Amino acid sequence: MLIAIYLAAIVAANLSVTYFGVASTIVNAFLFIGLDITTRDKLHEKWRGKGLWWKMAALIAIGSALSFTLNREAGPVALASLIAFGASGAVDTAVYHLLRKMDTQTRVNGSNIVSAAVDSILFPTIAFGSLMPGVVLGQFIAKVVGGYIWFRIIKKTEV
Repeated sequence: MLIAIYLAAIVAANLSVTYFGVASTIVNAFLFIGLDITTRDKLHEKWRGKGLWWKMAALIAIGSALSFTLNREAGPVALASLIAFGASGAVDTAVYHLLRKMDTQTRVNGSNIVSAAVDSILFPTIAFGSLMPGVVLGQFIAKVVGGYIWFRIIKKTEV
């Protein structure tokens, strides 16, 4: 179930940005990317010691490939997503591991803050070809707040 949620959120975000452009990135950051970075931590718990790195890399690649397959015009966005999610996922995993002795909320939200920063800088810069400080800041805030809200929802429902 978590894998399907993760992939659906990546594809929805990529296709939305392809269709609506930069204007949709902050809403996507809140709704879809906040969900993805929080779901990634849940998958981290499930896959720790069981192929975590290659499984997450495969999910990121599959999400980008699905986006491109569903809409060929999504190519630049899918590539930006692949690079940004790869980098932010590596940072998220490292920070999550460093915080392993902390409570779950601290691990998830602490790693989300760092991965949101990496993703917020890389994705729009690669997808749109220039650094847009307002978009970067808006995405960062939306991802951190969205990630926290999704953490509360996932914790409550235990997906």
